[in-house]
Amino acid sequence: MNDYLLAVLLGVVEGLTEFLPVSSTAHLRLTEAMLGIDLTNPYWKTFSIVIQLGAILCLPIYFWSRLVTLVRGFPTGSRGDRSVVNHPLTLTLMAFLATAIPAFLLTKIIGKHLESLRVMAVSLIVGGLVMWTVDAIYQRSGGRAFSRGWLTENLEEMSVGQALWIGACQILSAVFPGTSRSMATITAGELAGLTRSVALEFSFFLSIPTMAAATVYDLLKSLRPRAGEPSAIGAMPHDAHAWIVLAIGFVVSFVVAYGVVGWFMGWVRRRGFAPFAIYRIVVGAAVLYWGSRP
Repeated sequence: MNDYLLAVLLGVVEGLTEFLPVSSTAHLRLTEAMLGIDLTNPYWKTFSIVIQLGAILCLPIYFWSRLVTLVRGFPTGSRGDRSVVNHPLTLTLMAFLATAIPAFLLTKIIGKHLESLRVMAVSLIVGGLVMWTVDAIYQRSGGRAFSRGWLTENLEEMSVGQALWIGACQILSAVFPGTSRSMATITAGELAGLTRSVALEFSFFLSIPTMAAATVYDLLKSLRPRAGEPSAIGAMPHDAHAWIVLAIGFVVSFVVAYGVVGWFMGWVRRRGFAPFAIYRIVVGAAVLYWGSRP
């Protein structure tokens, strides 16, 4: 396949799946495998990192006005009842640290599982079952099954405990590719007593520092491997053609992801997560079958 067409296709896959609870990592790796791309090829590893950055950059632009409002209201919040400790921006930072520190310590385990299609398939299935179960209970109870008497219906009502819990659950997506960062954080949010819309909004906000830090870290490892070792993650382009392919994937991923964020926000408020859970289970089962064929 032409490299430019390949860049467009992979950019679309990344943009479509990065913020949906279906695991962009699994979909990107599976697409690359089906197209015959060597998953250990340094350039295509870097390509995957760069197009993820394209998807990430759509979030601060999409939520710009909301972010500006939060910054201007720091630390008391729009209603004057927040503090430096429990303002949404601080809670986002706390949740990020609850993920980042353990994930950094588990770097070797994460690297070991990163290319395993079996791990991705099992994670897709298990994550789908968990998400489906939690969302079904949430739906039947009107959102109050996990609220413990108080349903969090606004981002400025969140507690430190809820933020830390969501951040801790996000670690699963780093250790087990295919789990999906958004699936882990959204489901954790529902279990913590957040409404679907608040869980989704906090998941998006948390993804900005989490994904930015992870992407920059991977790029630095690509550019500056340890002395005497090849790049641990990937390799930067060395000619104009490779740079153009990289740029196409980046732009396509950004544009598609921007559209997906707006659509997903509206969908979740009306219909929930069951279709995504079913999709995860079907795809995971298909990958297990595919991987077991001689």
